[in-house]
Amino acid sequence: MGKKGDLSDFERGMVVGARLAGLSISKTADLLRFSRTTISRQQLCGRKCLDDIRGQRRMGRLVRDDRKATVTQITTRYNQGMQNTISERTTRPTLKQMGYSKQETEATIRTGIHSNPSK
Repeated sequence: MGKKGDLSDFERGMVVGARLAGLSISKTADLLRFSRTTISRQQLCGRKCLDDIRGQRRMGRLVRDDRKATVTQITTRYNQGMQNTISERTTRPTLKQMGYSKQETEATIRTGIHSNPSK
């Protein structure tokens, strides 16, 4: 409490880590001694990605089932039967977080083989 200015990268990482560990905004604020407002504003920073393991597993299965699928198709199939839907802008960073880079995504999805850009 009482800190001014932006959080450092380290402090931001601590907030993200605490939230990913399942701590509530209030418990994270108490633990790190930041205001609840500071913690909740960190939730709005950056692109949204699937944080839960089940969602990532489901997306991984969709990619494996159809390696030629586009991001639009993956997003549409992911949203079928889901109460909480995601957008393509969520699908892209999630695929990247799962190990599919922007340059590799199309080739990796189609072949299942990660290329080595240094060769």
